[in-house]
Amino acid sequence: MRLFLLCPGRGSYGKDQLGTYQGASVVLDQLDAFRDALGRPTLREMDAAERHGARFHVAGENASILTFGATAFDIEALNPDKGHVVTVGGNSMGWYSALYAAGALELSEAARLIETMGQYQAKNIIGGQVLYPTVDTDWRHDAQLSAAVDTALDTEDVHLSIRLGGTAVLAGSRAATKGLLNSLPKLVRGKRSYPVQLPLHSAFHTPLMSATANRARGELADLDLRSPTVPMVDGRGAVFHPWASPEEIFDWTLGAQVDHTYDFSATVQAGMSQFAADAIVLPGPGDTLGASVAQALIEIGWRGLRDKADFAEAQRGERPLVISMARAEQRALVV
Repeated sequence: MRLFLLCPGRGSYGKDQLGTYQGASVVLDQLDAFRDALGRPTLREMDAAERHGARFHVAGENASILTFGATAFDIEALNPDKGHVVTVGGNSMGWYSALYAAGALELSEAARLIETMGQYQAKNIIGGQVLYPTVDTDWRHDAQLSAAVDTALDTEDVHLSIRLGGTAVLAGSRAATKGLLNSLPKLVRGKRSYPVQLPLHSAFHTPLMSATANRARGELADLDLRSPTVPMVDGRGAVFHPWASPEEIFDWTLGAQVDHTYDFSATVQAGMSQFAADAIVLPGPGDTLGASVAQALIEIGWRGLRDKADFAEAQRGERPLVISMARAEQRALVV
């Protein structure tokens, strides 16, 4: 199979992942040694907790490395005899994981990048992020919901943080975030009520993070970036090919990637359109990206997909369109 590897963003590691990453792993050994040397809880220690704690596991200084570790653990398990990764991408912080997956960063340098950016969030939450759907329950474009998002974006200090398939991730200052929670029309989807604020998240991918980007460019100026061995699709839908310069990748990674909208939908659409992958693989705690991936593909009518039912049909059979490594039956297809 030709595979498009899509790495999840920070905060994806949830209570369902506890106890998952206790097996033998060279990658986890190295990451645990890295954290231990810094005097911080190791991944295996955090993963072995009796319960998932929001202020511990979701806090940026832990959530980022936990998500990366889970992703790297699964990348380690991929079987090249079952599939060939033709391109790599990610959602938000998942871009840093994608740099590792594509060979643009060694494990230790990817860990340093992720740890540095994660530690910036320790007791330093800047603004917030709010989720709101833009599709109906069948995952088709909903003009009324999209109009509500457009109205919100006309409000001072509100920005589009991530275009996440059929969900708009809006962000802004604390006051703007509170305004979004009060002004967006209330609705319920399954067990979730919208609008909903993401806990312990800053206003990522907005101008509020420009100072963070500037600081990172200074402190990580010596980051050992190299040209990738596999094409990478970024958060604009642009491609960094194996001949891309490390300087160009650095400029986007610690520039617009931090303080401009991250268009995950464009990542999915460009990756599938340009590299003709047979399946999208979601490593680590990436199962929650499944709906967003499907919605991004429905938006462009990929292989005739029109709605949720079409996607469910595409998932049936021996070769599903989206392979989640968190699901045992799908994991077996690629490990």
